[in-house]
Amino acid sequence: MTLTFVSAPQVKSPSVPVARFVLQGNLRGLAVLVLLAVAVLFAALLIGSSGISLAQALAALAGGGDAATRTVLFAVRLPRVLAGFGVGSLLALSGVLLQALFRNPLADPYVLGVSGGAAVGALLAMIAGAAALLVQSAALLGALGAVALVYLLGRGGGTARLLLTGVVLASACGALVSVLLALADSSRVRGMVFWLAGDLEWAVSPWLSVGTALLALCIAVIVARPLNVLAAGELRARTVGLAVEAWRNVLFVACAALTALAVVSAGTVGFVGLITPHAVRLSFGTSDHRIVAPAAALAGGMLLTGADLLARTCAAPRQLPVGAIMALVGAPLFVMLLRGRRH
Repeated sequence: MTLTFVSAPQVKSPSVPVARFVLQGNLRGLAVLVLLAVAVLFAALLIGSSGISLAQALAALAGGGDAATRTVLFAVRLPRVLAGFGVGSLLALSGVLLQALFRNPLADPYVLGVSGGAAVGALLAMIAGAAALLVQSAALLGALGAVALVYLLGRGGGTARLLLTGVVLASACGALVSVLLALADSSRVRGMVFWLAGDLEWAVSPWLSVGTALLALCIAVIVARPLNVLAAGELRARTVGLAVEAWRNVLFVACAALTALAVVSAGTVGFVGLITPHAVRLSFGTSDHRIVAPAAALAGGMLLTGADLLARTCAAPRQLPVGAIMALVGAPLFVMLLRGRRH
C-alpha cells in the first residue's frame, strides 16, 4: 500500500500585514512629531519679550526688516532656541538609554550623580567669582569627577550597584550644594539658584549641543536592536549572546557624556529625561528603540524649547527658570496622557 502525503493548504500569517501597518503608523507619528517640533522652534524664534511684532519678525526671518530686529532674532533668540532643543534632546536620549540599561522606569539622566557633581563644581566657581567660561569648565570637571567616582565604586557589581552608587553620590552632592548655598554671598545666590533650576543663558555653544544630539540619535538608532535585547533583561541578553558587560560600560559612558554636556550647557534641568521616554512609549504604543529614540529626541527638544518660550514671556520682563517651567507644564501633560491611555 502506498501512502500519499497531501500538504495542507498554506494560510498566510496576518503578522506581516499587521507589522507593516504598525510601522506605517509609527512613521506617521514621527512625521507629526517633526512638524510639531518645527512649529515650536519657529514660535520660539518669532515670539519674545523685546517688543518685536510678528510681522517684523517674519520680515527679518525672510531677509528684510531692520538691523536691530535681525540682531535680536539671529544673535539672541536663535542660539537660545537651538540650545534648548539640543539640551532637551540630549536629556531625553540619555533617559532612554538609562531606562534600557537599568530596566527601571525611574531612571533619569541625573541618577548617575552627574548633575550633583556638576552643581558642586559650578557653585564653587561662582563663589570664587569666576567668569561664565570658568564656571562651565568647573561644572564639566565636577560632572566628569562624579562619573569617574561612580564607575570606580560601582564596577563589578552589575547595573544595580551602579544605580545605587549613583543615587548615594547624588544625595551627597545635594547636601554639599545646600552647604554652599548657605555659605555663599547673598549677591551671588540668585545666579546660583537659577543655574540649579536650569538656565539656557549659560549655553555659549548651542551648535555643540545640537550636533551632539544628532550624532547620539544616529548612534542610538543604529544600536536599537541591542538596546531592545538589553531592555528585556540580562538573562535573556546573555542567552542570545549579547556582551552585557561591554554594553553596560558603553551605555554608562555615553549617558554620562550626554548628561554632562546638557548640564554644562543649561544647568540642572529636570523632568525631561525622566518623563519624555515614558510619554513617547505611551503615545506610540511601543518600546522599540528604533521608534522610541528618535521620537524621544524630538519630543524632549520640543518640550524644553516650549518651556523656555514660556519662561521668557509669561512674566516678561522677568525671566523664570526654565527647569521649573518644564516641571510645572510637563507634569500635568504627562498625567493627562497617562489617564487617557488607561481609559
